[in-house]
Amino acid sequence: MEVRNDDAPPSHVDESTPTTTLPDHFQDENQAQPTITNLPLASLSLSLFPSSLSVFSPSPKCTSSALSPFPSHLKFKTPSQISALSLSLFPPPSKSSSKHSAPSKFSNSLLLSPSPFLGRRPADPSSAAACRRCSIVWFRADLRLHDHEALSAANADSLSLLPVFLFDPRDFGRSPSGFDRTGPYRARFLIDSVAELRQGLRRRGSDLVVRIGRPEVVLPELARAAGADAVYAHREVSHDEARVEERVGKAMEEEGIEVKYFWGSTLYHIDDLPFELEHMPTNYGGFKEKLKGVALRKAIDTPEEVKGLPSRGGIEPGEIPCLQDLGLNPAPTTSQDGKPIMSASLVGGETEALDRLKKFAAECSAKPNKGNKDNNRDSVYGANFSCKISPWLAMGCLSPRFMFEELKKTTTRTISAVSTQKNGANSLDSGMNWLMFELLWRDFFRFITKKYSSAKKKVEAVPATACTAALV
Repeated sequence: MEVRNDDAPPSHVDESTPTTTLPDHFQDENQAQPTITNLPLASLSLSLFPSSLSVFSPSPKCTSSALSPFPSHLKFKTPSQISALSLSLFPPPSKSSSKHSAPSKFSNSLLLSPSPFLGRRPADPSSAAACRRCSIVWFRADLRLHDHEALSAANADSLSLLPVFLFDPRDFGRSPSGFDRTGPYRARFLIDSVAELRQGLRRRGSDLVVRIGRPEVVLPELARAAGADAVYAHREVSHDEARVEERVGKAMEEEGIEVKYFWGSTLYHIDDLPFELEHMPTNYGGFKEKLKGVALRKAIDTPEEVKGLPSRGGIEPGEIPCLQDLGLNPAPTTSQDGKPIMSASLVGGETEALDRLKKFAAECSAKPNKGNKDNNRDSVYGANFSCKISPWLAMGCLSPRFMFEELKKTTTRTISAVSTQKNGANSLDSGMNWLMFELLWRDFFRFITKKYSSAKKKVEAVPATACTAALV
């Protein structure tokens, strides 16, 4: 390899007709072997270096920079020298038997260490050069690891993750109407769910940072400390939650941090609806009719590994608060007549939700559904006509898509066999009608609430059906 300076005399080779040298086994013995000369390094580095590495640009500003360890022009006689240069700069990764291999040290050092050569990364995480240094995953009413699009996307886009859950003081205390915003039973259920989420993240190599505070205040502080590039979160539907999202968006915009929202609280994805949300039917019958033929998305698998917390900032996970920390007193476990209170015995968390789903699926398989005497409606007579999973769905410990898929796997064979014998082949899918019916009602309530809960405009009247109750 020969190095040429800009001040060197021009080569005797005619540069108007650049040529290349082929390897020996491709050369004809009687053919002359021309050489390549005066090839700028930038033309070779387009596929090797990101555009943000301005040191490899052929700009005159870079040729005299003392920071650059490379000359501005190189002359190669054979393509093998070009290959040798690329191999010396980017040695091939070593093979690993592990399914999850560690990222290359070269890439990590470029992205993690402060370098004068690196400009601001592109905002699009889908490009190869847009790998984020650190991302915050803001958990809300999605306290699970399975079918969690925000977590999966952030885990794929980032070198480190900062999973966060915040106990917003505005969610506790008394409302203007004099009611508890969050009662002690629901608060206890929430605390259990957060503790279970932390355990699940720790088993996968990460952790959960827990704080008491307003998201628009705490999230920017954590982002600055960790050097985070973005915040990943699921959208919610109520008016208060939409206003919090708006405040967080403004706070992060001031910090120059991107906020990426996803949708994961319904059976049907909001992007798959065959109508704009503002034109959504205000009655369930019209809503159900519009969704005929719309395919369901598959649930996202639980990540086997989750990126660890960033080393920068020294952020401590923090303690999970108790009821007293939230301004609540422990609620009684029995009523005045001595009977146990059912709400006091509920245990929150993803593990409990999946266990209950498994038990309910087994009960459905043992007692398949029966149509009524007109064979026009299905009902489930197991589990006291209910799966009793609403609290875990409401807290996001269980995904409705995952629930539907799991029950369909375990019940369709038994239910379809019974239905086929009695009602014919047209009833093969009737065994899941009951679950689809109930989950569609839940979708209707959440979508109609989202329609009338925009934080940017004031709605004159909200329909009586605009609530987030779950019927399953």
